[in-house]
Amino acid sequence: MIHEQAIVDPGARLADDVRVGPWSYIGPDVEIGPGCNIEPHVVIKGPTRMGAGNHIYQFSSIGEATPDKKYRNEPTRLVIGDHNVIREGVTIHRGTVQDRAETTIGDHNLLMAAVHIGHDCIVGNHTVLVNNVALAGHVGVGDWAILSGYTLVHQFCKIGAHSFSGMGTAIGKDVPAFVTVSGAPAEAKTINVEGMRRRGFSSEAINNVRRAYKIIYKQGLTLDIALQRLELMMSGSAEVQLLIESLQASERGIVR
Repeated sequence: MIHEQAIVDPGARLADDVRVGPWSYIGPDVEIGPGCNIEPHVVIKGPTRMGAGNHIYQFSSIGEATPDKKYRNEPTRLVIGDHNVIREGVTIHRGTVQDRAETTIGDHNLLMAAVHIGHDCIVGNHTVLVNNVALAGHVGVGDWAILSGYTLVHQFCKIGAHSFSGMGTAIGKDVPAFVTVSGAPAEAKTINVEGMRRRGFSSEAINNVRRAYKIIYKQGLTLDIALQRLELMMSGSAEVQLLIESLQASERGIVR
């Protein structure tokens, strides 16, 4: 149902059962899939593609152009997957042609109040970004990562799958998979044991990741040598392989 006081541009494409609350604005070249609920006072601009079952709360601004000074009104995109919850006052900007020309949000994410996702970010699936998390441009967030309130992430950083940041963390380098960081600047503290337990990882898997963490952080090794040892010692562990891949993908260096 579209409220009579909502504004939906004729160039927008909404599934038949999409709900749009009063005083919300849906601009041209916006596509919204079935089962979505757009609360009052939401602004969605295009080009934006949104999948099924998303719930966007009041005062959020979705698909706005980036303030990046290189941006020259090119037709860049925002793509949002399925079953995301986007709470009050969230801002998500479209991409830039200097990168992929696309900002991407996956499925089953929870973006709490006042979260900001900058241009060209890639957010995976099942993540939680707590109140006032701010991602600069070009940031990647892996599946199941949790960023606690007021976490700040520098541009081009990669946040590994199943990682965790403490409240108020300032992240300026890449966070490997499964690693818990906190502080300003961020420092690696341990592995995300509680998160792994909640997601059903076995005790063996957790212990393998714990041993890998000690090789990376507790033996005074360079990252290259640590990677060599991990590949020799733990090549049979899928979890350690995911950790290795996150280390290999690092371009800014890892949080230490």
